Amino acid sequence: MTTTYYRHWRDVPDRLWRWPNFSPAEIACRGTGSLRVHDEALDKLQALRDRLGKPLIVRSAYRSPEHNRRVGGAPASKHMEGTAFDIAMANHDPEAFAAAARAVGFQGFGTYPRSGFMHIDLGPARRWGGPFPPRPVPFAEEAPPAREALAGSRTMKGSGTAGAATIGAASIEIAEDILIETQGALAPLVPYLDTMRWAFIALALAGIGLTIYARLDDWKRGRR
Repeated sequence: MTTTYYRHWRDVPDRLWRWPNFSPAEIACRGTGSLRVHDEALDKLQALRDRLGKPLIVRSAYRSPEHNRRVGGAPASKHMEGTAFDIAMANHDPEAFAAAARAVGFQGFGTYPRSGFMHIDLGPARRWGGPFPPRPVPFAEEAPPAREALAGSRTMKGSGTAGAATIGAASIEIAEDILIETQGALAPLVPYLDTMRWAFIALALAGIGLTIYARLDDWKRGRR
């Protein structure tokens, strides 16, 4: 087991930091900026990140003794050893997260559903806290690509038409203001701009109608 203490996370040499998905600032004490690098704990944290394949939002990692007292941490908190991490559950299923953490070697688990995070540490093996409530929308595998290519769908074409027409109408209004200001030789063009603006607005409405129709038709065909 190798641990190294730094008075501030900025003192960590780049060549010695080998955990690509985390930075010294993320692992450092939130109150003092100091950092205790525990190689084994960080190796397991990186292994957990690799196993899950999605970001870990670190709410708290190392804590200096004074900061631990300030936030009401346990007198013998593993955070002061650099072997504990509080990870937000916003982008994780708690059960799957705990199983993955246990698989890579974490043994201590504390659940804080009201605060939305889970505490993990290197042990001893123990568990505390209540269960996380069921999610209104559970995590699921990403849906396979739609049968109809998105870029070529009628929904996207209708949206593009509406967007282009809206931009065109706005551009005409800007041009009209400029021409009114310059007048002179360009003044005869001003009356035609109002007609062009209404044409663009009509095109925008047609595009919106096409978008709605295509979306409903795609829905009927199961192309969501």
